[in-house]
Amino acid sequence: MRPSHIALAVLVTAIWGVNFVVIEVGLDHFPPLLFSALRFLVAAAPAVFFVGRPKVAWGGSSPARSKWRTWRWVVGVGLALGVMKFGLLFVGMNQGMPAGLSSLVLQIQAVFTALFAFVALGERPGRIRLAGMVVALAGIGVAAVDEGTSGPLLGFTLVVVAAVGWGVSNVLTRKAAPSAPFTFMVWASAVPVLPLLALSLAFEGWDRDTQALASLDWTGAGIVAFVAWVTTLFGFGAWSFLLRSHPASSVAPFTLLVPVFGMSSAALFLGESVSPLRWCAAALLVGGVALSSLAPAPRDRAVHRVDTPAPALPVEDHEAHASR
Repeated sequence: MRPSHIALAVLVTAIWGVNFVVIEVGLDHFPPLLFSALRFLVAAAPAVFFVGRPKVAWGGSSPARSKWRTWRWVVGVGLALGVMKFGLLFVGMNQGMPAGLSSLVLQIQAVFTALFAFVALGERPGRIRLAGMVVALAGIGVAAVDEGTSGPLLGFTLVVVAAVGWGVSNVLTRKAAPSAPFTFMVWASAVPVLPLLALSLAFEGWDRDTQALASLDWTGAGIVAFVAWVTTLFGFGAWSFLLRSHPASSVAPFTLLVPVFGMSSAALFLGESVSPLRWCAAALLVGGVALSSLAPAPRDRAVHRVDTPAPALPVEDHEAHASR
C-alpha cells in the first residue's frame, strides 16, 4: 500500500475508535434506540438519492426474481447490522458498558464471522485461524471477568451479542457479493430506521423520544452528524475505496487499530481507567483476532469463502464488503 493509503486506513480506524467516545457523549442527549435510528436516518436518507439501486451476485434467473432477492439481501444485512449490531451496541453502552471496552469487545466479530462462514459458506478454518479464535475467546472471557467485578454484566453481554450481529451481516454481505458495496450499504443503512424507531417507541416511550428531540441543541446535532456522515458515509466510503484498491488481507488488519484508538480516546476524553485484567484481555483479544485475520486463507472446495473476517460497516464499522 502506498503511504497515502496507509494514512487513510489509519485515519478511518482512528475515526471509528473515537466514535465510541462520541456515542458515549451522545447517549447523554438521546435514548439509545432513538440515537441509533437517527444515525441511520441522517446517513441514509440523503444518500439514497445519489446512488443507484443495489445489485448483488446472488440474484435470480428472471428480472423480478433477481430484484426480489436483491432487496432480501439488503433487508437482511440492514437488520443484522443496523438493528442487532448498532441497536444492541448503543443499548449496551447505555447500560454502562465503557466506550473503550466496547471498542475492544466488538472485535470478537472476527470469531463469529469465521464460525458463521463455516456454517453458511462452507469455509473450514485452518489451525492457525482456529488458534487465533481460541485466544480471542480467552480474551473475551478475561474481559467478562473484569467487567463482572467492576461493571454491569448486562451491558457487556449486549455488546457481545452486537458482535454476533456484526458477524451475521459480514457473512450475508459476502454471500450477496454486491457489485457496488457502497451503494449496497447505503440502502442497507436505510432499512433499520423504521424498526429502530418502532423499538424506541415501544421500549423508550413517546415522551422520552419527543423530549430528546425537542431539547436538541447544536451539540446533539453535531453528534448525530458525526456518527452519520463522518464515521458512516466518509468512513465506509474510504474503506470501500481501500478494499477496491488493495487485497482485503492487506486492508482488514488495520481494523485492529480501532480498539487502540477507542481505548486511548476513552481514557483521554472520558477518564476511563484500564485495569490490569483489561490490558490482559486487550492483548489476548487483539492478538487472537490478528492470528485469525492474518492466517492464510483455507484452500478448500467451497465456492463461497470469507477470506478475511473483516468488519462490516461502519464503521466502527467497517465492513466485510471487500471487492473480490
